[in-house]
Amino acid sequence: MFDRLILARSRHRLQALARPLQAAGIRADQVTLAGFLLGISALPALALQQYGLALLLIGLNRLCDGLDGTLARLTRPSDRGGFLDIVLDFLFYSAIPLGFALADPDRNALPAAVLIYSFIGTGCSFLAFAVIAAKRGLTGTTYPDKSFYYLGGLTEATETLSVFALMCLWPAAFPVLACGFAILCFITTALRLHAGWTLFADQ
Repeated sequence: MFDRLILARSRHRLQALARPLQAAGIRADQVTLAGFLLGISALPALALQQYGLALLLIGLNRLCDGLDGTLARLTRPSDRGGFLDIVLDFLFYSAIPLGFALADPDRNALPAAVLIYSFIGTGCSFLAFAVIAAKRGLTGTTYPDKSFYYLGGLTEATETLSVFALMCLWPAAFPVLACGFAILCFITTALRLHAGWTLFADQ
């Protein structure tokens, strides 16, 4: 929901950070992989209840997620880069509730399962819409820099990162935060289903 605003406000800062990387010969794919390794390292940190470290790793992952796209646009975006970015993002997102489940299975396992299930809804509706949109030659105007049709919703990257940060700052509130955010994810999925049902209706 807030991704467009955040991207617009952070564009110049990301370009300032990406240009030295470009000058050093660092490729966007390398930043994507480094960001994923940092982000997935939050999983064992959460399992060990090192919530401050996990929050730092999550933040570094999101910084790399912004840098890789910026770096790609300064050079040449590739389909491989777009594919890598979206797959690793979904793996990272699902790893965070899993980490909380491992930290306290008795309290967190069921809320984590509900949240991951809701991520399946947002993820598959997002990707299925992009596939059909590409088949029909549709292009998105809200996020024109994306490598595919990027259908927004209530729960985009900004909202997800904010909830992850709250979970790390107040781990005891994880069950409430996870279930509350899952509800928003289900609403996002329903809205995307409606958009696909309407837009892709047979002519």
